[in-house]
Amino acid sequence: MASTNDLKNGMVLDLDGQLWQVLWFQHHKPGKGNTVVRTKLKNILSGKIVDKTFNSDTKVGTANVDRRDMQYLYHDGAGFVFMDTATYDQITVPDDVVGDNKYYLLEENTATVSLHEGNPLFIDLPASVELEVTYTEPGLQGDRSTGGTKPATVQTGLQIQVPLFLTTGEKVKVDTRTGDYLGRVGA
Repeated sequence: MASTNDLKNGMVLDLDGQLWQVLWFQHHKPGKGNTVVRTKLKNILSGKIVDKTFNSDTKVGTANVDRRDMQYLYHDGAGFVFMDTATYDQITVPDDVVGDNKYYLLEENTATVSLHEGNPLFIDLPASVELEVTYTEPGLQGDRSTGGTKPATVQTGLQIQVPLFLTTGEKVKVDTRTGDYLGRVGA
């Protein structure tokens, strides 16, 4: 059990037998009445996001979540296989748990896997990853570094918008939270 005054982003709560991750919280003192804690919670199983308000200093159940840095090895038919870099234990994370993060996973890259009672809940990726552009239309004479963008496909199958001057085979840095192009690597 924890108090609503102790909430932190990323904390996992056990409310009515369901696991909810705290995405955002704010302590609010209205003009009259008691202080409340406003939260934005994400249901770990369904992905549903809800706003919930608690009275200040209310006791809430917390889930024991084990966060481990793991190396992504490969994808088999059942899911994504990760290896704990400390113990060399391997676990398979189902496709639905990984979700769209699959577009940012490269073999041998590290991610943080969150486990509850041995079951993978979700994975956290680094803020950005380096991916190779596997296809994009060729640039034209006169394309400059400022101005328009064009679609490009990277090695994981993700399609992003890149500047006109980029060509196939170049490595780019991509934001894992938004999928935005951040820049060239090794230019």
